[in-house]
Amino acid sequence: MYQTVIYETPAPHVARLVLNRPDTRNAQDTRMLYELNQAFDRAAQDNDIKVIILAAAGPHFSSGHDLREQGALETMAEFQTVGTWCGFGCAGAEAQMAREKEIYIGFSERWRNIPKPTIAQVQGKCIAGGLMLIWPCDIIIAAEDASFWDNTVAMGVGGVEMFNHPWELGSRKAKEMLFTADWLSAKDAEKLGMVNHVVPPESLADFTLAMASRIAQKPLFALKLAKEAVNAAQDAQGRTSAMQTAFALHQLAHSHNMQVHGMMIDPSGLSPAIKR
Repeated sequence: MYQTVIYETPAPHVARLVLNRPDTRNAQDTRMLYELNQAFDRAAQDNDIKVIILAAAGPHFSSGHDLREQGALETMAEFQTVGTWCGFGCAGAEAQMAREKEIYIGFSERWRNIPKPTIAQVQGKCIAGGLMLIWPCDIIIAAEDASFWDNTVAMGVGGVEMFNHPWELGSRKAKEMLFTADWLSAKDAEKLGMVNHVVPPESLADFTLAMASRIAQKPLFALKLAKEAVNAAQDAQGRTSAMQTAFALHQLAHSHNMQVHGMMIDPSGLSPAIKR
């Protein structure tokens, strides 16, 4: 059914979705994101599934958006959109904003609100767009070798499209992560509350599945209600409005960079960030 995602049921009432582009370090092209969304829908609509695990094949969870994808805007026509934004072939900033509204912030927010517990199982590098796959999940389990990076400020953009940094790290650490474009280790992420548990790499899959199985013993309706209550508490803090503002600023950065540099990023700050 899928070319870039594996759908598994490794235990009763548990679905596991596995990103399967290890040769690209699970870079997210248009197909992968739509197939992942279809897999999430499949698990969400299966009344026998109570918990969804998001995992990845290979040594690294995700290298982020696939910047090498050719004709990305044209590729959108191959898939049935899930949002009501369109105009992927329009001129100016409209086409890019429409694409990011659909497959970046649109998918991330959609996955965050799936009414079933979700667990991200993270190993190796998780870069920029990779954060937009794990942050929508309710629980994050990281291997000791996991590390996290948002290098978008180094590229002349104010942060990834799903701007959840203040809620994941707190305001001061969020600013430090963005301003410095430094890596965040699994242990530091755990201390900040972004990661629930850090485990040896060889134990990652078993530990995650064991937690999913414990959660799956609970009544599904109660799990749905608990998740909705916690998400509502976050949104009452202004998360949704802040996200919309950050997304608009993200689009402003793309438009500015196109006018000044002829590309959606500012290349002047990129090389030093990569060298670190």
